[in-house]
Order: sequence, then structure tokens, then C-alpha cells
Amino acid sequence: MTSPRTPYPSDVSDEEWALVAPYLTLLPEEAGQREHCLREVFNGLRYIIKTGAPWRWMPNDLPPWAAVYQQAQRWLNAGCFEELAHDLRAVLRLAVGR
Repeated sequence: MTSPRTPYPSDVSDEEWALVAPYLTLLPEEAGQREHCLREVFNGLRYIIKTGAPWRWMPNDLPPWAAVYQQAQRWLNAGCFEELAHDLRAVLRLAVGR
């Protein structure tokens, strides 16, 4: 699902999203507990990381800062980013023949 807003330079591309989405989806889409689009939450996290802005300065056209912060904590606690980095490292090593 794409958003109607003007994209930020920090927004995830379709190709990047196809790579990271399986690692970030902790609940099935039909679980119905998601108030905000997961891709938009990830875009919010990338915005904060890329700009270095405080959480409370999240632009109003992204999900609320508290929702992005809470989801980022869930991802961190679940080890999503470590798993993604591990698998990506393995793929890159295979690509160079190691």
C-alpha cells in the first residue's frame, strides 16, 4: 500500500521494501491490530534515523512518533534487524565466492 503523501528522500523504495518486509512483519496482516501501514511506520523510522530529528519532531504526514517508536522497540526486541543483517551478509558473502 502506498501513501498519498509526497515521499521523503528517506522513504524505502519498492525494492528495499520487498527485501525488508518479511523481516519486519511480526503479525499477519489480517491480525487487525495494525492502525498504521507497516511500510509507513518503517518510513517514519528511516526519517528519524536519516535526519537525526527527535522523535517528537516526526512530520505530521507520517504515523505518530509514539507509534513509530513503539514498533521500532518491538522490532529491536524481536531481533529483526540482526536477522536481516545476518542473512544479507550471508548473501553478499556467497555473491563474492566466500
